[in-house]
Amino acid sequence: MKIAVVGLGLIGGSFCKAIKQYTSHTCLGVGRDLNSKSVQMALLTDSIDKAIVPEELGEADLSIICLHPQGIIDFIKENQQYFRPGSIVIDAGGVKEVIVSEVDSILKERGVIFIGCHPMAGLESSGFAYSIPDLYKGASIILTPSEYVPDEAKKIVEQLARELKFGRVVYTTPQEHDATIAFTSQLAHVVSSAYIKSPTMRKESGFSAGSFQDLTRVAKLNEDMWTELFMMNQPALQYELERIIDSLQQYRDALESKDAEKMHELLKEGRIMKEWSLAHSITE
Repeated sequence: MKIAVVGLGLIGGSFCKAIKQYTSHTCLGVGRDLNSKSVQMALLTDSIDKAIVPEELGEADLSIICLHPQGIIDFIKENQQYFRPGSIVIDAGGVKEVIVSEVDSILKERGVIFIGCHPMAGLESSGFAYSIPDLYKGASIILTPSEYVPDEAKKIVEQLARELKFGRVVYTTPQEHDATIAFTSQLAHVVSSAYIKSPTMRKESGFSAGSFQDLTRVAKLNEDMWTELFMMNQPALQYELERIIDSLQQYRDALESKDAEKMHELLKEGRIMKEWSLAHSITE
């Protein structure tokens, strides 16, 4: 089939490269300016078979929209008339409830099938230059299809995910996706960003090892995109922030009161939860 990819950054570029390397599908790179650096790089590296403008989206059997969340919404609204009836549109946004609520019914009215998606993969760097065909290898992809989406369309997306080397396809609702992702992804970025702001950070050279690198890795983020994600998922992220602030207060109180027994208990609880998490992820 013909697959159009909108947004040739890290995520979109990696989709293109994976499609070209692992499938026999035709990959169409979509850009308003076909002379843009990302489109030209995609053509020069043979990452796409053809470059098209949005008005040519009718060529595609399946379109993947890889933009920032508001960009996904705006692009679909502005170009809804160009998607071919019967074709499938998926997105790669990190929040789902806002995106699905804004575009699902619009595309449904035009006979276009929309499935909200979130590939659980990424790097600290952004842009087409950093895209790789194996970005999705072994990763999960989360799907949030509406009730009207036919099983055949889900099977097509599942099959494509397997071809692109995703390790797991997870189905959920947009609401459950956003509530869970606030904990598993967004909170981690907030904590990393806050942690690295300690004045002591400027003295870390020669004093840091794996734990410092692990906790600060995602502080190197795209603040434009992550601000959008946080604001669009405000209730769920605020809930998780309040929980971790309460938890950190317990550690602070144990230190302040020199309560070694309480500190031991808190650390033990954390270890047990991590062990449960590891066992749970292995058995699923």
